[in-house]
Amino acid sequence: MGEADGEGATVSEVPHEGARTFTMLENNPEVMNDLAHRIGVTKDLSFHDVYSLYDSDMLAMVPRPVFALLTTIPMTEAWRQDRDTEDADLAWYQGAGPAEPAIWFRQTIIHGCGLIGLLHCVSNGVPSELIEPGSELANFLRKAVPLGMDERARLLNETDSMYQASEAVAQQGDTEPLKPGEDSIHHFVALVKGLDGNLWELEGSRKGPLNRGALEESEDALSERALELGIRRLVNIQRMAGGDLPFSCIALAPSV
Repeated sequence: MGEADGEGATVSEVPHEGARTFTMLENNPEVMNDLAHRIGVTKDLSFHDVYSLYDSDMLAMVPRPVFALLTTIPMTEAWRQDRDTEDADLAWYQGAGPAEPAIWFRQTIIHGCGLIGLLHCVSNGVPSELIEPGSELANFLRKAVPLGMDERARLLNETDSMYQASEAVAQQGDTEPLKPGEDSIHHFVALVKGLDGNLWELEGSRKGPLNRGALEESEDALSERALELGIRRLVNIQRMAGGDLPFSCIALAPSV
């Protein structure tokens, strides 16, 4: 119960006119490490499998500190109701510029949720300070960070290098690619410890970045408190509704 299932694909936000269609990515270390290192994330950082959210021996297998978790979660009715209730009271995000506590990308590209999830992990917190200078990612963020929500989404749609890198790794993994017009029920959600010390829940189909609470300096994104504020909270929503929540989870941490 509450163990990772290894699945990894997601549903897309309603696209803008002219939005590119991406090939769905699988949420596993092989795929995401290839993509991350292609675009300019330092090879000192890598994604690692997280096999359990509760078993201490399995959690101990993950290198520390963990800077971010990248998860895929199915859209259950219980989670949908929780999201709708929370989003009803929120305005659309208006942040822009380097003073943002979390860099967030609204999803308008079709099936591009895996790329957006990865960008949320590597563009925030400590990883944002370890991007290779002059890389595709560094150049993209230099243009993206000053922009507002819609302009940033448009830039991602129009950046050939990001599309090409994502497509280059999309055939890896075991998940069958979606057929044209087909959707998946899964969502990519990134849970990132920001430079401000807060745990941020980042998903392109929400109204903006969500601050889930402060972490101590000694607490990383896989700490007990971060798990309770983040992915375990979602598991518990489903358990309270009388079911379990299958998910996949990988952790961005030092390479081994």
